[in-house]
Amino acid sequence: MSGLESLLIKARGAARRGETETARALYRQVLDRHPRNPRALMGLGILDASDDTPAQLAFDRMVAAFQAGRMDEAARLGKILARDHPYAHGVHNLLGAALLELDDAAGAADAFRCAIAAHLDTPAACNNLAIALRRQGRLDEAEATWRAVIARAPDYADAPYNLANMLEHVGRLGEAAQCLESAVAIDPGHVDAHYNLGNVRARQGFRDEAIACFAIAATLRSNHTDAHNNMGAQLLAAQRADEALAAFDRALAADPCNGQAMVNRGKALVLKGERLAAVAAFRAALARDPADTSARLQALFEEAHLCDWRARGEYALTDGPEAAVVQPFASLPFVDDPAHQYRRSLACAAKLFPHAPESLPEPPPAPDGRIRIGYFSADFHDHATMHLMAGFFRAHDRKRFAVHFYSYGPAREGDAARAALRSRGDAFAEIGAMRDEEVVSLARADGLDIAVDLKGYTLGTRTRLFGHRLAPVQVSWMGYPGTLGHPCMDYFIADQVTMPPGAEAFFTEKIVRIAHCYQANDDARAIVPDAGGRARWALPRDGFVFASFNQSYKISPAEWDIWMDLLRGIDGSVLWLLRSSRWAEENLRREAEARGVDPARLVFAPPLPHAEHLGRLVHADLFLDTFAVNAHTTASDALWAGLPVLTLAGRQFAARVAASLLHSVGLAELATRNEKEYASLALALARDPQRLASLRVSLAHNRKTHPLYDTAGYTRRVEDAFTRMHRRRLDGLEPRHFEVD
Repeated sequence: MSGLESLLIKARGAARRGETETARALYRQVLDRHPRNPRALMGLGILDASDDTPAQLAFDRMVAAFQAGRMDEAARLGKILARDHPYAHGVHNLLGAALLELDDAAGAADAFRCAIAAHLDTPAACNNLAIALRRQGRLDEAEATWRAVIARAPDYADAPYNLANMLEHVGRLGEAAQCLESAVAIDPGHVDAHYNLGNVRARQGFRDEAIACFAIAATLRSNHTDAHNNMGAQLLAAQRADEALAAFDRALAADPCNGQAMVNRGKALVLKGERLAAVAAFRAALARDPADTSARLQALFEEAHLCDWRARGEYALTDGPEAAVVQPFASLPFVDDPAHQYRRSLACAAKLFPHAPESLPEPPPAPDGRIRIGYFSADFHDHATMHLMAGFFRAHDRKRFAVHFYSYGPAREGDAARAALRSRGDAFAEIGAMRDEEVVSLARADGLDIAVDLKGYTLGTRTRLFGHRLAPVQVSWMGYPGTLGHPCMDYFIADQVTMPPGAEAFFTEKIVRIAHCYQANDDARAIVPDAGGRARWALPRDGFVFASFNQSYKISPAEWDIWMDLLRGIDGSVLWLLRSSRWAEENLRREAEARGVDPARLVFAPPLPHAEHLGRLVHADLFLDTFAVNAHTTASDALWAGLPVLTLAGRQFAARVAASLLHSVGLAELATRNEKEYASLALALARDPQRLASLRVSLAHNRKTHPLYDTAGYTRRVEDAFTRMHRRRLDGLEPRHFEVD
C-alpha cells in the first residue's frame, strides 16, 4: 500500500471516530505532497461542512465535476459553497484549482488566499498561490511566495520544483538548476524534478549531467517517453549515434506516437549514414502528424541527398513553426530566394541561441599591441574548409594578430592539415568536450578582441556559442552562406558579386565587402598528376565529358533537365558525377532514363584524397554548376585544376558564389544570368572545341595573374577588415557596413 493511500485511510478513520483535528492534519499531509488530491480536498470539505448535508452533497458534486474535468461546473459549485461557507478551506483550495484549469489566474489567486486565510496556511496552498501569481505574470510576487514556502517548509519539494520552472522560463538557468537539485534532494523519487533538471542541464550545455538526469527519470518511470527521447537527443549531440538510437527506441516503445522521438531517430540514422532509413523515420513522423513541418523538411533534405525528387513539391508545405528547429541549411537547395532564407534564419536563431548574456567582454589592450583573434570551427582537419583556408592561415600576419584556434571537431591522429594548422597560431584549444560556459570563460580569459565563426548553420556547428558573446566583435565568415539571423553576430564577410547592392537587407549582420572574392583560396594546393588516363575512370577516350562534382543534395530537377538535354545534344558525351550513395546513383539513373538518356552515360567518381582528386579533373571538359546552391570549394578546385566552370548567378548568396569566383579569375562570361543562357552556352562550348580550348588557356594564365589565387593579397584584405572592425570598437562606434579595396 502506498504512503498516500495509507494517509487517506487514516484520515477517513479519524473522521469517522470524530477525531476532527487529527483527520484535518492527515489530509493536510496529503495536500502537502499532492496539492490537488481530490479525495483529500473532499475530506477537508466534509469536515468543514460538518452536519450540513446539502453543503456536503454540493461539495461531493464539486469534487466529482473536478475529477470528470467539468471545470465550469466545479467552479460554479465552488463559488456557491465559498459564499455560504467562508471558512471551508477545502472548498477554496479546490475552487482555486478549478479556476487555474479555466485560465482564470486572478480568480484562482483570490481563492487560494481565502484558503490560506481559512486556516489552510500549508505549503501546498501557498505553492498554489504562487502558481496563480506566475500565471498572472506577477513573477516577483510568485518568486517571493515560493521562497517564503522554501524557508518555512524546507522539506516541501514542490516549492523549489515550481520555482525552478519559472526561473528556467526566464533564462535564470543556474538558479533553476539549484532549485531542482534541492527538490530531488528532498524527494529523490520526484521524477519530474529529475527530468526538468536534465532539460536545464541540456540548455546549459552540461551534456553528461543532462544524460544522467534523464536516466534517473527513466529509471524511476520506465515509460517516461520524453525522458528517453531527451536523453537520446543529448547522446546524439555527443555523436553517440548507437546509444541515441537505443534511447529513441525506448521512447517509442513507451509511446509509439511520440513524433519527436521518430524525428530524432531519423537524425541518428543520418549521423550513421543510413539515409534511406532516416527518410523512413521522418516520413513515419509525418504520417502521424501531417502538420509536422520539421519532419517534412528533414525528410525532403535527406531525399535530396538521395536525389529522390518525387516529393520535392512538398517543400511549399514546410513554412511552419516546427521547421524553425531545423537549421536553415536544409532550406537552401529548394528555393533561390534570399528573403525566404532570411526568414528561415530568423526563426532558427530565435530557437537556437541563448538569452543575451548579462555582461559583454571588455578585453584590455594586448601588452604586445596585437589584435587577438579567435577562429572557431569543427573543421580543423582534412576538410573542404581547410583546403581553402590553409593558405590564409599560413600567410596570416602574426606580428599584428595573436591567432587562437578553438576546435570542436574530431581530433584525428596523423591529420597533416591539423598538424600544420597547430603551427600557424599562438594557441590551439580542443573545446569539443567543454561546456558552453567553459568555452565562453576560456575565450574571455584569452582576451579575444574578435571571434570568428567558420561554421554557421552547417554540420556539427556550435554557433550558439556566439550567443554568449565570446568577444566584443564577432564575425561570420566562410561557413554558412547566409545570415545567422541573430544580433550576436556583428559582421558578415562578402564581396560585390555575392552581395550586390541591396542584398544586405536579408542579413542581420553588417556586411563587409572585400574586393574581388570573399572566399579564401590556397595558392599552394598540391595537384597529383593523374597518369591513368580517362580509361581509369570509365570515361570515353574521345567523347565530351561534362562534370559536376557537387554534393548530391545540390542537384535539382531544374539543372538535371538541362544536363540531360546536353547529353542528348552531344553524341558520345557523358556526365561525370561524384559518388555519394548507391541510392543516389540508382535514382539519378532512373531520372536519366525517364528523360530518354541511357543511364550508362552517367559515370560516378569515387572519393579520393584531395590532391589526387584535383589531378583527375584534367579528364573533364566543362564543369556544370548547380543553381540554388553553387559549387563553393568544388568550383575553386576545378578552376585551380584548369577546368572551366559554367554557373548561373542566382539571387541568394549560396547561388552566387561560383559567379564571384569566375569574376575574380577573369572568366565572368561563364557566369550566366538565367537557365536558357546557361543551357545555350554549355551546348555552344561543347560544340566548339577551339572556344573551350581558348578558355582553358585564359584560365591557365589568369590563375597566376588574377586575384582569386593571390593568397597573400587576399589575406591582407581580410586582415584590413578585421583591423577596421577592431578600431571601430575601440572608438566606441557601432558596427556598420563597409568595403575593403
